Amino acid sequence: MEDFISQLLLHVRGIWKYRWLALGTMWVVASLGWVVVLRLPNDYQSSARVFVDTQSILKPLMASMTSMPNVQQQVSIMSRTLLSRPNLERVLRMVDLDVDATTPRQREHQIDELATRLKISGTTTNDIYSITYGGDNPKQVHDVVQALLTIFLEGSFKGKKADSQYAIRFIDEQIKSYEQRLVAAENTVKEFKLRNSALLPRQGVDYSAQLAIASDALSTARIDLLEAEQARIAIQARINGDPLPAGADPRPRAIVNPDIDARIAAINKNLDTLRLQYTDLHPDVVSARRLLAQLEARKIEESKLAQRDGDPGRFYSPMLQQLKVALTEADAKVAAMRVRVHEYSVRHERLREQSNAVPEVESQLAQLNRDYEINKDNYEKLIARRESARLSGDLSSSTEMMTFRIIDPPTMPLSPVGPNRRLFHTGVLLIALCAGLGAALLISQVRPTFVSPSALREITGLNVLGTVSMTWNDAERTKLRRGQYLLGAAFTALLGLYGTIMASGFLTG
Repeated sequence: MEDFISQLLLHVRGIWKYRWLALGTMWVVASLGWVVVLRLPNDYQSSARVFVDTQSILKPLMASMTSMPNVQQQVSIMSRTLLSRPNLERVLRMVDLDVDATTPRQREHQIDELATRLKISGTTTNDIYSITYGGDNPKQVHDVVQALLTIFLEGSFKGKKADSQYAIRFIDEQIKSYEQRLVAAENTVKEFKLRNSALLPRQGVDYSAQLAIASDALSTARIDLLEAEQARIAIQARINGDPLPAGADPRPRAIVNPDIDARIAAINKNLDTLRLQYTDLHPDVVSARRLLAQLEARKIEESKLAQRDGDPGRFYSPMLQQLKVALTEADAKVAAMRVRVHEYSVRHERLREQSNAVPEVESQLAQLNRDYEINKDNYEKLIARRESARLSGDLSSSTEMMTFRIIDPPTMPLSPVGPNRRLFHTGVLLIALCAGLGAALLISQVRPTFVSPSALREITGLNVLGTVSMTWNDAERTKLRRGQYLLGAAFTALLGLYGTIMASGFLTG
């Protein structure tokens, strides 16, 4: 602590040594600072407050008929975009500030300065918006705020009708596009129905049931054909002279015929394979059985022909004539049954192909109908949206949706709001005092002197044997006292000048 006090006293003595330099620096800094503060331009400020009433009776009345415009959002967006470049350029033209700008650089500077000084604030809960602008010309400040207020009032409705018309034009284009798609979908469905009219599902028509009925009819016809063929074989056997006794059953396996036996073996092998894959009612199984029965009958017939006697008288018996008539009838019946089997086979095959193709046709028709319904639904929705857009555009551009009330109109400022010169004058005085003391301290450090024996002893490390004090005579004391008076008078004059400046500021402010 003693070292700190000693160092402080040492610096104070150094400053006192250069006290006139410190005082001169204070006067220079204070004078320049006060002149600069006095030359600062006055800052005038004008403001306006607007209340936006967005609670319209049209909202609950039209809510169920159209989409209601978000009026609060429109006003909020307008307040945020109010300081856009086009609006600022419009303000410059409205208050004739653009006539002073002769170059693009000056125009950019004016726009930047205008954007910096303009302030817009608002509260979304109370819908109160404030516009504030400051400058050195009171009339210009008032005109800028008035111009910006006009743009704010006009911009809240301007362009809403144009936006709705643009939306309507866009929806009309989409309606035309969907109308073309709808016509194309209708033509596609019509052509598909004409092309697949035989396969399209009809009420009361079930292809699976018809296929089962046709399969049963085919099986019955094949059994009838087999019975007719067996009857014909029996009649042919009687004609050949080998009548079978009652209850006799020829056994084809006992008859040896290498060619027919080989074919029968192959058919039996194929029949065993088919039975592993299908049921007994399958067309291939039934056909294999029928062919096997025919080969066995043929084997029996050939064996009987080989054993037939050569009695020519039997061809002229009445029984033979009846048997031939019965054989002719049996042949006709077999032919008719074959035609029926062929027809049922063709019908069964056609129904099976149709039953396989019907699901694909139904799937394609369902997809075409789905596309048609989607286009139709979108088309109807677009028509409804167009009417809603027209009504919404009328509501958006209606002045009844929101009402503007100017709470505080812009006024011509009579007195400046800034700068705070009294504060600046006080700051300049403090800066001048610090500058003077700092200059004296700096010089004392640059040109150091020993102000006491202790300082000399501390710095040199030598013992001080003695000091020689100065003897002041009357003339020197008078000169010293006069200098102190002048120093005090100069410092007092500096403070008096500060007081005068502050007093004049109070009187004019």
